[in-house]
Amino acid sequence: MRWTDVSMPLFSGMPAFPGDPPFSAEPLERLDAGAMFGLSRITLGSHTGTHLDPPSHFVRGGMSIDRIDLGTLNGPCLVIEGGTDRRSVTVEELASISAGATRVLLRTPNSLRWERRLEYFEDYVGLSLPAALWLADHGVRLVGIDALSIEADGSEGYPVHRALLGRGVVILEGLLLGAVTPGAYELACWPLRIRDGDGGPARVAVGRADQSRSSGGSRSGMPSSIG
Repeated sequence: MRWTDVSMPLFSGMPAFPGDPPFSAEPLERLDAGAMFGLSRITLGSHTGTHLDPPSHFVRGGMSIDRIDLGTLNGPCLVIEGGTDRRSVTVEELASISAGATRVLLRTPNSLRWERRLEYFEDYVGLSLPAALWLADHGVRLVGIDALSIEADGSEGYPVHRALLGRGVVILEGLLLGAVTPGAYELACWPLRIRDGDGGPARVAVGRADQSRSSGGSRSGMPSSIG
């Protein structure tokens, strides 16, 4: 497999959704200051960077991040292009999703903007409510998007989050899909195992068979290296 890391790096000054705690890494022990080892204190919110929204993010009594089935988060996925109107992903743009698909990643114009500059922008492309309902009705169990929120900015009451999470569909936000073309991939998604967590930052990669390499590589189905 040839893997592409589609998760956002964590660094001071990184993009954050308005109101979320900023990321910081405070060095406590530094090798260049004569310490025997390096050690830092890290501060971040549960929805920092690339992260997973479990049902408990919006649903009272919903499943928390540590109880999500890892089988839901890992396996075949489809990357599709959407949001071409630069407002939201529509039902019509989901036509390429094959029957039986359970994991869908939405690549929108957001990805090209992330590539130019990794900073927050208010006019990001989200997922429309009809499209969210369509995905849930067609058996999709994980929806990812290249925005820090799947909800179009300015939405009242978070209807898209509630429509998906209320039906047990987990949401993967903050993806960097600029280097990923639409098509079929393997998804590797490993969020932090936060007990009773309402969300968790995640390392995420997509992979597909690399015909240019020999067949003697790893057969584990997981990346031996990500990048």
